[in-house]
Amino acid sequence: MDNIIKAENLKKFYGKGDTQVKALNGVDLTVKRGEAISIMGPSGSGKTTLLNMLGALDKPTSGEVELDGIKISTVAEHSLHRIRREKIGFIFQAYYLIPTLDALENVLVPTIPLGKNTFPQRAKELLKMVGLEERMYHRPSQLSGGEQQRVAIARALINNPSLLLADEPTGNLDSKTGGGIVKLLKDLNQEKGTTLIVVTHEPTIARQIGRTINLLDGKVV
Repeated sequence: MDNIIKAENLKKFYGKGDTQVKALNGVDLTVKRGEAISIMGPSGSGKTTLLNMLGALDKPTSGEVELDGIKISTVAEHSLHRIRREKIGFIFQAYYLIPTLDALENVLVPTIPLGKNTFPQRAKELLKMVGLEERMYHRPSQLSGGEQQRVAIARALINNPSLLLADEPTGNLDSKTGGGIVKLLKDLNQEKGTTLIVVTHEPTIARQIGRTINLLDGKVV
């Protein structure tokens, strides 16, 4: 099994001098294709910063991230957009659904730059897969928090990414609903082979995901 991610001596510093914050301070990490891992640590440990680096949402102060054989730091910004769109699906704690669009339309948002008409059927299949076949024409305000997160998961999968990144995906949900989301993510990993990286502060969730990476003060411990 080859590596989909390889990070070497990853550092991300903000500010200078006495006020400098070392969000990441020399992180090494490899993730195999098809693996499921969780990233844990207290607030301020660098979890989200690391996820942003791995997902090409931000560039390190120093060090290197290799994603699917591509060294991200050497890629121009306009090409990074394509890499993110084609290779990575993002799931956030806050859902980030567009309130004026229904569930189906929200799932289709990432496909707008592609201008293809084959995606609506895939979007419907994804909404069926996450249990929202009967809710696809409802707007976010008509959906529960768990349903909104399921829409967000379907949206993250619309371009068939090889890597799925989730930042506290159960943070706004009760334990039962959150458990359903974790099961859904694990099923995607096991049945579809999608590489899964989940940031969480919940040990019970981390144990369900798979291998756990613990961060403290910007370092793996």
